[in-house]
Amino acid sequence: MEIDFYVNVALKLIVGLIFITLLINFTGKGNLAPTSAMDQLQNYVLGGIIGGVIYSNSISMAQYIVILLMWAALILTIRYAKTHVRVIGKYIDGEPVTIIKDGKLLVQNCLKVNLTAKEVDFKLRTKGVSDIADVKRGIVEQNGSLTVISNEEKDVRYPVIVDGRPSSNVLDLMGRDTDWLDRKLKEQGISSVRDVYMARYQNGKLQAVTYSGK
Repeated sequence: MEIDFYVNVALKLIVGLIFITLLINFTGKGNLAPTSAMDQLQNYVLGGIIGGVIYSNSISMAQYIVILLMWAALILTIRYAKTHVRVIGKYIDGEPVTIIKDGKLLVQNCLKVNLTAKEVDFKLRTKGVSDIADVKRGIVEQNGSLTVISNEEKDVRYPVIVDGRPSSNVLDLMGRDTDWLDRKLKEQGISSVRDVYMARYQNGKLQAVTYSGK
């Protein structure tokens, strides 16, 4: 009886390991280096499913596999939806939030992302910033990290277009608008922003890559 228990646990562990490996490969390895709350949540829930089931004799191997498949289907559906439907993607992953603009601290945006003054000060110190006036932009990423762009930096690190969607924050940082962006794309023979996988503006030139790879 005791041997059967250990064999059952071992089999469930093997199935769980295989499932995790396959899911990581299918989802683009986002679980290995979470960039959003959803990526981190996947790790927690998947760990909870595997950890809570392997020691339970009341849940058969077939039920265990079905539960894992249900979770995989849910994750893949969410990933597809957030990639192709902007509203869903914005709701699930959120968007970068500017908390410092042209040397001024935007208090309401800090509160929007639930940052206290102490936390903002700590994040700035870890970035080596002693004076907010030296910061052109301070942006809180989807994973909670802070990206600082100083006044000395000429190029914008952020892509102007991501997944077929223009970034209003980046355009504002550049002092440009969507009309300028559309004009630059047409100069390269690209008719719509939706055709662009990613575009960056560096060295005075818009570098765009379409979904077709051009």
